[in-house]
Amino acid sequence: MPVSLIEIAAVAASILGVWLTIRRSMWCWLFSLMSVLLYSWIFYAAKLYSDVLLQGIYIVLTLYGWRRWLRSSREPGALSVAPLAWNIGLRDMLCGLGVAALLGSLMHRYTDASLPWLDSILTGLSLVGQLWMARRQIACWWLWIAVDAAYSVVFCFKGLYLTSLLYAIFVALAGVGLRSWRMALAASAEQAIHRLQERGAVLGEQLRVSGAPIAPAENIRAHGG
Repeated sequence: MPVSLIEIAAVAASILGVWLTIRRSMWCWLFSLMSVLLYSWIFYAAKLYSDVLLQGIYIVLTLYGWRRWLRSSREPGALSVAPLAWNIGLRDMLCGLGVAALLGSLMHRYTDASLPWLDSILTGLSLVGQLWMARRQIACWWLWIAVDAAYSVVFCFKGLYLTSLLYAIFVALAGVGLRSWRMALAASAEQAIHRLQERGAVLGEQLRVSGAPIAPAENIRAHGG
């Protein structure tokens, strides 16, 4: 399949969206939305129907993530990063694989979809990755590395060579994103500890100035039951 202007525009919007996501910039959602709309048409033309459906769901998740980031943001680039609890991660992965099984069965039985099972598995896992990204959970980058690597092979097989190259670039960008968000998470933890230390110091100074006795730890435990 020859490279089209639509595919070039989709690639450019996708790269900008991922790069801005790494930087935790609110603009990432605008370029992500542009990419989703363009790829909806590209995947339909390539008969990757699971991916067409995925783009539709991406629109919903993109708007959800945009709204969630807006509510959490106080200034550009200051969005916090969160770890992912193992039980929440396991639940989300099982839900994603359940969606993949259902979608793969439908696509295999009722459509002429190319690679229906593999495409559906990647679709389900991509939904999980997008959800984790909306929550700003650092584990999203590990999942994107695996999913994007697989997609790069699939798109090369389908003759979407520019998009295959894009997803290979996504793998590298996901590695950068993982490193960047790890550093941000570590910095947030250090800042939280520093704030607690400052509050403790202020409280201790206030008690010293007021002359109020500071109860020993064992007395606090005794009164607390």
